[in-house]
Amino acid sequence: MSDGFSDFFFSAQDGLKLHARVYGKNSGKHLPVICLPGLTRNARDFHELALFLSTRKAAPRKVIAFDYRGRGQSESDKNWANYDVITETGDVVAGLTALGIEHAAFIGTSRGGIIIHALAAARPGAVKAVVLNDVGPVVEAAGLAQIRAYLQRAPTAATYGEAIAIQRVANEAAFPALKDADWERLVRSHCRDEGGKPVMDFDPAILNTLKSINLDVPLPSLWPQFIGLRSVPILAIRGENSKLFSVETLDQMQKRHPNLTAVTVEGQGHAPLLETAGLPERIAAFLQDIETH
Repeated sequence: MSDGFSDFFFSAQDGLKLHARVYGKNSGKHLPVICLPGLTRNARDFHELALFLSTRKAAPRKVIAFDYRGRGQSESDKNWANYDVITETGDVVAGLTALGIEHAAFIGTSRGGIIIHALAAARPGAVKAVVLNDVGPVVEAAGLAQIRAYLQRAPTAATYGEAIAIQRVANEAAFPALKDADWERLVRSHCRDEGGKPVMDFDPAILNTLKSINLDVPLPSLWPQFIGLRSVPILAIRGENSKLFSVETLDQMQKRHPNLTAVTVEGQGHAPLLETAGLPERIAAFLQDIETH
């Protein structure tokens, strides 16, 4: 155990060695929480939130944050085509099995939210509550195009100071609410340290999955899978300046789901930092509320 968590390694169905962070201990009273990051992100994104949820005196929870294949401390896949939602959903299922977790609350940022939709369809009994961070059944092509362009053109940085400056130039307009400490924490969660130099902590081959998407045709929606979550309480978080998750989609989600709570995070885009803007308290209250009703 170090820094409030322990490392857990397990095997995917195809034998790849995968990693997760485990915070806190099992509690018979409180649902464990599974955290699923965005496309090129990793378990470090959830560190502050996981510490908060796992150490709350009122309701301490076991929290698991996954590194998908090719991200963080998980092994990379020699076949980039396996960096897809179906394979990664299977990896999450393998992790849950290895950890002995039959059901949980799930928190998904962007790609993680899409995986939650797929998981709910494949293992509906496993999903007892959902927090969707800036993602819904419809992914806006404009937002995906923006992410693809940034990842393809992002310059390399020799120092963390340079990396922070690059992030701010690219994203500050969408994230005016962030402070200096937020930008530094964001960069350090994105990057691994190689001799003092920040390196983006994902397999570059993952970008092939973005290049292969034709953004000139409408992206498939997940409304059928979302409707399958009608019996599951949902907290839907949207960044005020998000281009990936539209106001219209959030409105439709509220109309179609009887137990959905919506939160808009002012001054942030895609995707809001879950340790900011009072979100840890909102998420903890949401989880505690569903356990008392």
